[in-house]
Amino acid sequence: MPAASGRPTRALITTADDFGLHPRVNAAVERAHRDGILSAASLMVGAPAARDALERAHALPQLRVGLHLVLADGAALAPRAQIAALVDANGRFGSNMVRDGVRFFFLPQVRRQLAHEIRAQFDAFAATGLTLDHVNTHKHFHLHPSVLGLILEIGRDYGMKAMRLPFEANAPLWLRPWIAQVKARLDRAGVAHNDYVVGIAASGRMDEAAWLAALGDLPAGVGEIYCHPALAGDALSDGMRDYRHADELQALLSPRVAAAIHALGARVGGFADVLT
Repeated sequence: MPAASGRPTRALITTADDFGLHPRVNAAVERAHRDGILSAASLMVGAPAARDALERAHALPQLRVGLHLVLADGAALAPRAQIAALVDANGRFGSNMVRDGVRFFFLPQVRRQLAHEIRAQFDAFAATGLTLDHVNTHKHFHLHPSVLGLILEIGRDYGMKAMRLPFEANAPLWLRPWIAQVKARLDRAGVAHNDYVVGIAASGRMDEAAWLAALGDLPAGVGEIYCHPALAGDALSDGMRDYRHADELQALLSPRVAAAIHALGARVGGFADVLT
């Protein structure tokens, strides 16, 4: 996907997802930004350590923070009574995204509750006082047309200017027309986006070697490399038992990675820094 007119010929956004999930994630984000190459983080506003993440973010004025909307495999923010069709008895979204995607598409009452939850998460981010750098979704659920439509509609009320386009260079051919539709909808809505990402195929394994390989073969245009750093410890969730969080943190602190980024001569920063 070539860079559009007026965009930098080469730019790089480095993002940590799941900011707020756990104090070990938050500490890693802070360290990777202060001492490494991390430029942005995506905040889970309803996660257990969101308050700690917020305190750290306010102390890091150059860290660009976006909203990591959680609509699958995580805790909802709105009261369960208002979104009962979306969550279990504990107020958590399930992990069957195919089933939930079908319900989002075909059941208007479910979409209304989904819109309520999305707005609640935007409200919570607005209440932080942080500038909204970007929006993305846990497990890239905004690839779903109904989810994307609601985010575009609701995000307009909160000054949303940029979203992640989860297109990786080695994406399967069957997925590319779908990604093209997402890109077209973002463009029609006037929402800025990256041209490609790195981090999907190697999710949880973005160690130094993976970063150096990616940086050695980085396409032109606006790229985003995202990862899931955390200090060493027990698994942060059942879905991340195989994630090498501490290795990902070390990659963000690696002098070799920093040198490789410097050698690119690319514009670096958050979405607002490289797309405006």
